[in-house]
Amino acid sequence: MRVLAAMSGGVDSAVAAARAVEAGHEVTGVHLALSRNPQSFRTGARGCCTAEDARDARRAADVIGIPFYIWDLAERFHADVVDDFVSEYAAGRTPNPCLRCNEKIKFEAVLDKALALGFDAVCTGHYARIVDRPGPDGGSGAGDDGVLIRELHRAVDPAKDQSYVLGVLDAGQLAHAIFPLGGSTKTSVRAEAERRGLAVADKPDSHDVCFIADGDTRRFLAERLGAESGPIVDSSGKVVGSHSGAYAFTVGQRKGLRIGDPAGDGRPRYVLDISPVNNIVTVGTADELVVAELEGDHLRWCGAQPDVVSGTEGAKGTAESAVEFECLAQLRAHGEPFAAVARYDASRGTVTVRLIEPARGIAPGQTAVFYDGTRVIGSATITATRRPVAAQAA
Repeated sequence: MRVLAAMSGGVDSAVAAARAVEAGHEVTGVHLALSRNPQSFRTGARGCCTAEDARDARRAADVIGIPFYIWDLAERFHADVVDDFVSEYAAGRTPNPCLRCNEKIKFEAVLDKALALGFDAVCTGHYARIVDRPGPDGGSGAGDDGVLIRELHRAVDPAKDQSYVLGVLDAGQLAHAIFPLGGSTKTSVRAEAERRGLAVADKPDSHDVCFIADGDTRRFLAERLGAESGPIVDSSGKVVGSHSGAYAFTVGQRKGLRIGDPAGDGRPRYVLDISPVNNIVTVGTADELVVAELEGDHLRWCGAQPDVVSGTEGAKGTAESAVEFECLAQLRAHGEPFAAVARYDASRGTVTVRLIEPARGIAPGQTAVFYDGTRVIGSATITATRRPVAAQAA
């Protein structure tokens, strides 16, 4: 196959490209220039997309022996990821820019361009596995066309698993994706890079939000949204403090509230709700963060739709308008999955997720990714949360 390897300048994408070559593919490396004004050097392990990263990617491509190009996607990245990040915070939600980048940049803008240029697939250094399995007829394919069912699964190394941030990929995108590192550990990848003579073998990983190099999200948002003071209130409506911008908070946050007094019983307080309309931040106890049910939209099936536990017919009795399925719901990039029952209402375009055991501190704007064992079923953006009935009545 003709494969386009996205090379960030880090060790993972370099080894992934090398493995794609070793697998017999015709590989071309590409570095995505995503910053409008890239810095010359990285700040420690934070951020990416610097001039140094581009040079590291080019050197790795030279060692591997593949053609290399730089694609300028800064404007598209700014519109689809950075502007989205800012507007979500302004609306009182907590977005995950890594998922948006995978959906809109790496597996939409890049994949579309790659296919138009005659490439068959895009290869990245994500830690996740793709499994092709026979169709339900027991033969070699799904249905009559002989096409295998492609599934996205967790990586072998749970500490590095990145299937959560890939849960936004749909079946069409998954069909043209290659993840060579899904069966490896980070330690083995670094050792392999050393053996291959790749200078990035010991390069630190980037972390946090890649386009906020110093990690100061509050400052980044303040520069774009400005300061607007408002009250911090407890769940009874009593004013307990003030803030200079509701966007600087996220549900579940404990530190940085600048509240002089603890709750009446002496327990620490956490952010319960952010209301951008009236610029109010509501705080309360940890018990008030408990969530029993979620609602979401922007549902994307990652491969085949799951087996239906129960369903209802459409208004004319000709099509299924709602499906219900058991799953494990992961609500944060590095969080533990929760056993759940999800119900997707196609007529409304929403999904309701009932958690078997309640979670804490789940914010609108975050992404719920649904699993069947290690397989990713799909994902949805959380739009609302509901507390247990007993807690609401208290």
